[in-house]
Amino acid sequence: MTPLSGISNIPFMMESTRGFRSRHLAGLHKKHRVIRIGPSHLSYSDHSAIKDIYGHSTKCSKGDFYDILSGTHYHLADVTDKIEHQRKRKVLSSAYAIKNLADWEHKIADKVDRLIKQFDTRCTTPLLPGNKPVQEDLSIDYRMWTNFFTMDAIVDIGLSTSTGFLDKGNDETIAELYDGSRHIVSYRDVLHSNLTAQSHLVWIGEWFPKVQKFVQMVSSKYNTMFSKGPLYDGIVLHQARERFKRYQSGEKLDEFFQALMESKNGQQHMLEWGEIVAEISIMLNAGSVSTAIAINNTMYLLLKNPKCLVTVRGEIDSVTEEGETVIAYEKVKYLPYLRACVDEAMRIFPPTPFNLPRKTPSEGATIFREYVAGNTTVSMSSYVAHRDENVFPDPETFRPERWLGEEGKQLQPYFITFSAGARGCIGRNISYLEQLVITASVLHRYEFALPYMAWEQHRYEHFNLVPGPLPLKAWRRPVKADA
Repeated sequence: MTPLSGISNIPFMMESTRGFRSRHLAGLHKKHRVIRIGPSHLSYSDHSAIKDIYGHSTKCSKGDFYDILSGTHYHLADVTDKIEHQRKRKVLSSAYAIKNLADWEHKIADKVDRLIKQFDTRCTTPLLPGNKPVQEDLSIDYRMWTNFFTMDAIVDIGLSTSTGFLDKGNDETIAELYDGSRHIVSYRDVLHSNLTAQSHLVWIGEWFPKVQKFVQMVSSKYNTMFSKGPLYDGIVLHQARERFKRYQSGEKLDEFFQALMESKNGQQHMLEWGEIVAEISIMLNAGSVSTAIAINNTMYLLLKNPKCLVTVRGEIDSVTEEGETVIAYEKVKYLPYLRACVDEAMRIFPPTPFNLPRKTPSEGATIFREYVAGNTTVSMSSYVAHRDENVFPDPETFRPERWLGEEGKQLQPYFITFSAGARGCIGRNISYLEQLVITASVLHRYEFALPYMAWEQHRYEHFNLVPGPLPLKAWRRPVKADA
């Protein structure tokens, strides 16, 4: 990465503070398939390295990076021991099984309906051809509202409760600390502030705890960001305690929390409280952040590519009926062009773009046809992998057609938005359910316009590639079933 990368992680850490390290890394990888980003950390860009690093048969495992950020108990995403990961995945697999989607769809539909009620009140008069919206007509921040949607949805799916963000139009919620004190906080603020601070410094490795303390002493900015970490933990703790009280009183429901507590046949899992809280924490984090980013990116890229928008809207209209508000998952889950648009948006802007690190075994491993010494960290950024021109020609172009037919099937092994192998995202089915239903429903009901066609959305990378506001003008479409 730099001449200093061979002796220090500091260059990569400094690049992380600039806000889009994956884009910088992609630029470097145009010249080199393998880049040293730390003394014992190699970054890869060639698609053939995916199975070596992340595949089901890989000898690599999660290592020190995940230990540094884990709490008192590991959750499914940061547990490093393979046997322990298998135990956790067995406990949680029933909760995330495809067969549960039908049981949970009504929860998603309810949240889409609430979102549409908010959008309806913010609709404006149609935009005349050739005009651009006036400022006061940019009444919908699509990024904000769809994040409210995913937060409300995952809390309902996971804990059968309501945060009410869509109804309130804000994300204020209760954080309950271990000392019993309660605070009203912004869900997004406390979560993203802490993640941003962590993402800047974690690359320093085992020195992270000491560096964090020092940085908090000398920088009020970082002290403020890190201090919000316990407040996010407090949101999780409050939600976990409230749901556990209901469980103790006999409330048993078909949801994520129930799966944590006992198996389908009623056998208690006997998990420690810290493990329960850790699993709820990653569910609320991953379940609300990544999907919201993906939903935002699909809309943004469709509005930037009007021909694609016309095509996908025609496909959606062909399966809907007049007066239909929330479009059923059964109608949209097999729409090829809609799914292609969603996948293409996640290819261009993967919600979690950073290099998910793995460590080679002590005896070493073969990565990208070359031997790599033992205990070396190896990784691949999905942002980089999705720009491998040997797999994705013209990678910066939004071209959903690449995912259609046989060509699309051949691309799937190199699409690592949800990672790959045994450690791939367990919640991908829920994510697709939410993305397809909400995108189809709002595109069928509304027309949207950006501030102007050349307008670009800002993005900032911590562990996720987080988009800024997406201000849109919206107005109702006069759609009929036979359109």
